[in-house]
Amino acid sequence: MAFCDTLKTYTLEEAGNYKIHGRTDETQYPLPLFYNGSGVEVNVTGSELWIDVEVNFDTYEPWIWTEINGAFMSRQMLLPGSYPLCLFRGMSPDTVKNVRFCRELQAMSEDNGCRLLVKGFRCDGKFLPVASKRLKLEFIGDSITSGEGTYGAREDMDWIPMYMSVSQNYAKIISDALDAEYRLVSQGGWGVLCGWDNDPRHNITSCYEQICGLAQGEINKRLGAGKAYDFAAWVPDAIIVNLGTNDASAFKQPEWREPESGRTFKQRIQEDGTYHPEDIDRFKEAVVNFLEMVRRNNPSSHIVWTYGMLGYELAIAIADAMDTYQRRTGDSNIAFLQLPNTTGETIGSRTHPGIKSHIRAAQEIIEYLETVYKI
Repeated sequence: MAFCDTLKTYTLEEAGNYKIHGRTDETQYPLPLFYNGSGVEVNVTGSELWIDVEVNFDTYEPWIWTEINGAFMSRQMLLPGSYPLCLFRGMSPDTVKNVRFCRELQAMSEDNGCRLLVKGFRCDGKFLPVASKRLKLEFIGDSITSGEGTYGAREDMDWIPMYMSVSQNYAKIISDALDAEYRLVSQGGWGVLCGWDNDPRHNITSCYEQICGLAQGEINKRLGAGKAYDFAAWVPDAIIVNLGTNDASAFKQPEWREPESGRTFKQRIQEDGTYHPEDIDRFKEAVVNFLEMVRRNNPSSHIVWTYGMLGYELAIAIADAMDTYQRRTGDSNIAFLQLPNTTGETIGSRTHPGIKSHIRAAQEIIEYLETVYKI
């Protein structure tokens, strides 16, 4: 008999007091956690708390992290199956514990079978209301926002879930500092116009208006990933975009060719080493189109486009595109923020920004948002 078999079992509905983090279809039971940073938060008394999960994957196993009273407590990979996980045990039964359980791994466009579902809890205490945070922040990005490189040694180069996180990335650092709830929409290798390998299908614009358009396949469809996202249900005060790094990489990669149709796509570098002006214009127009989409769905949010943690190649192009967008629309509720580049001292695994780089970038964004919201 497992320790938790002596505890009372609650479905999410029976627990009542809990907060959902991240984009998801809240009508689903069990509750799917699609993105890194998605999860559930509870305030609970009792000496012991377990969470019931359902897990599966074809290739890339989900990782999770837990936090108690704002302190990082654990991080682990999950095995396939339906089972309870212990969040704490042996604590003072009368005190209220704030507990957060979150997915570390990004939404996996590379694995249609990857899923993490929350079924409920087992505990010997009571669930109490969870307070709201001061701000709501949405982060949109690529592998940087997926936290790739924030764990592992500098020489580690394997593309595996172990090296991705939200527990050590700039989005959480910023949100903790500003007392904010946060939601992430990110995918490693994807851009505004195309992916790092020139694949034009790999752009965040194509999936932004769905709950999780990154998660494909019949299982994710049943879980609601492809449904239209209800932007009005959770209105961010600020939206922090960190895209363009993979668009810059595409200029240095071979052309993409679709095997089925034979169609190709390539961002070109000219003989003198400069970017082809037609392709730069194509990138700029993609930035403008994405800004229009973000604004259409978030009329009141402050939009901050950040860039630079892995080079500044397209900084001028992004700034120019934002000027074009502003002239076309008259929208002045936007800003461009250049972030510190990752150095030999701040790099992490997979030649990506490490935790020191994320802290530096977070501080720049925190200082900027503090001026916007007069904190």
